[in-house]
Amino acid sequence: MSKESIPFTKQGYERLQSELHRLKSEERPRVIQDIAEARSHGDLSENAEYSAARERQGFIEGRIAELEDKLSRAQVIDPADGDQGQVRFGAFVTLCDEETGDEKTYQIVGDIEADIRENRISLSSPLARALVGKRVDDLIEVNAPKGAVEYTITSVHY
Repeated sequence: MSKESIPFTKQGYERLQSELHRLKSEERPRVIQDIAEARSHGDLSENAEYSAARERQGFIEGRIAELEDKLSRAQVIDPADGDQGQVRFGAFVTLCDEETGDEKTYQIVGDIEADIRENRISLSSPLARALVGKRVDDLIEVNAPKGAVEYTITSVHY
């Protein structure tokens, strides 16, 4: 696996730590117990419960390894370190669509934390790249699938 550092907000880092803790302290012991119980039912070659539990164990162990790798390479970035009026990693940015007048707030996060359903956009996304370095009242243009869209930055906070 790559040894490149991975940028995280404090909240994103804590979410991964919490998931890792839950997998190790709850899910792993539960699946070990499920395997032992299924094993006690006899013939393992035709035991669907055993096969399902082993498959679940493989998923859990893979996710634990993945989380440990990501957390070991994490670089937690504190957005309080710097100009509070300028858009950068960790910022909550409210945009006004110039055409429709609709407003939407996004947080700029690392690739791993990005989740559009929760309005967290990746630093590497076209929208975030257009926003970084800008300030309130700046106009940006982003190429979207429907064509160029213009936004005005109405708020930046951390």
